[in-house]
Amino acid sequence: MIRLHVTAEGQTEKAFISRVLAPHLATFGVYADARCVLTGRDKRVSKEYRGGLLSYQKAKADIQTWMKEDRDRNCRFTTMFDLYALPDDFPNYRQANQQDAYSRVQILEDAFLNDVKDERFIPYIQLHEFEALIFSDPAKLDWEYLEHDTAIASLVSMAEDQNPELINDGKETAPSKRIFNALSDYDKVSAGVSVVEYIGLQKLREKCRHFNEWVTQLENLSR
Repeated sequence: MIRLHVTAEGQTEKAFISRVLAPHLATFGVYADARCVLTGRDKRVSKEYRGGLLSYQKAKADIQTWMKEDRDRNCRFTTMFDLYALPDDFPNYRQANQQDAYSRVQILEDAFLNDVKDERFIPYIQLHEFEALIFSDPAKLDWEYLEHDTAIASLVSMAEDQNPELINDGKETAPSKRIFNALSDYDKVSAGVSVVEYIGLQKLREKCRHFNEWVTQLENLSR
């Protein structure tokens, strides 16, 4: 049995881990839990603030603290961070920016692993953000937005013959921005995760190569 601790960028990723990925991994003997990355503390009232990747150094410190709290050899650690708006203090950030998307994320993940220096760590950075998964089958948005056929049809057309992981990370063209432009009342946490549930892991993995490689690696942890 392997326990897997996931540091999630925000509430959307945390909900995805809990509702979609963790039940799947449990069938492989890998038991996942998730928490949002630490963003700050109020020592006066002993309160932590979590959610939102503001600084690489803060994220690294939070992950390493969790590693110190759980030193079990049968425990593993991973992340689910968006490449979109990734903090520029990430190691090898400038070098990575000169590469294509898949090379870019590989350079960043390798640098992340080397910097954390723990063999139990499996870094994962989502190309380019969580909403890329929805573009695996955006027609499933109609489960949450029944009276928005025209808007959803525009997203379906946009996704045709397109690799969801290569939808770019521009401020107006990132996956979430495209969805918000079509569906102004789109809710990332409740609707976003529900739509991904409707799409299903199999379709997500067929359409998203980097995501599939990560899930496969996690499935194999208990072997």
